[in-house]
Amino acid sequence: MTITLYDITIPAYANGLRALSGQLAKALAWGAENGVGELQFIGSRLAPDMFPLATQVRFTCMQAVQAPVRLGATGAPALADDATDFAGMQAQIAETLAWLDAIAPADLGDDADRAVGFDLPNGMAFDMTAVSYVRDWAQPQFYFHLVAAYAVLRHVGVPLGKADYVGYMMQYLRPGTGPSA
Repeated sequence: MTITLYDITIPAYANGLRALSGQLAKALAWGAENGVGELQFIGSRLAPDMFPLATQVRFTCMQAVQAPVRLGATGAPALADDATDFAGMQAQIAETLAWLDAIAPADLGDDADRAVGFDLPNGMAFDMTAVSYVRDWAQPQFYFHLVAAYAVLRHVGVPLGKADYVGYMMQYLRPGTGPSA
C-alpha cells in the first residue's frame, strides 16, 4: 500500500475538526449550565500574547485549508474573520469539513518529492519537498492550533478529556479491550 499526501492530511484534518466541533458543543452546554457565556469563551486565551479561542478555531480551519491548497487543491473557503459566536465557529468548521470532503486524492498529486515553497507575512520564505512540508510544517501548525483551542476550553473549566480530543480512535478499538464500566 502506498501512502499518499492525501492519506496523511485530509483524514487527519477531518478527524481533528470533528473533534473540535464536539468540544465546542460540549463547551456551549457546559457554559449554559455554569454561567459562562459565549463571549467569555470566544475571548478566552491561555496567555496574554496568545490568540483567543475564536482565532484558534479559525486558524485550525485555515491550517486544514492551507496545506491542501499548497499541494494543489482549489476552491478553498475564505475564513477571513474570527467568528463572533459559537454558531459562527461551528459554521467555519462545517464549511472547512465540506470542502475537505470534496477533495479527491488526485487533487493533491502523488509526487511527494515535488517542491513546495511559501512565504510568511514577516518576510521569511521556505522551500521544501511536499512530504517535508506536510510533516514539518502543515501537520504541526494544524495540531498547534487544535490543541490551543482545546486548552483554552479546559482553561475556562470545560470538563474535556482525551476522549474528546481523539474520540475518533474508538473505531479502531480491539473488541473486548475497552475500559469496563
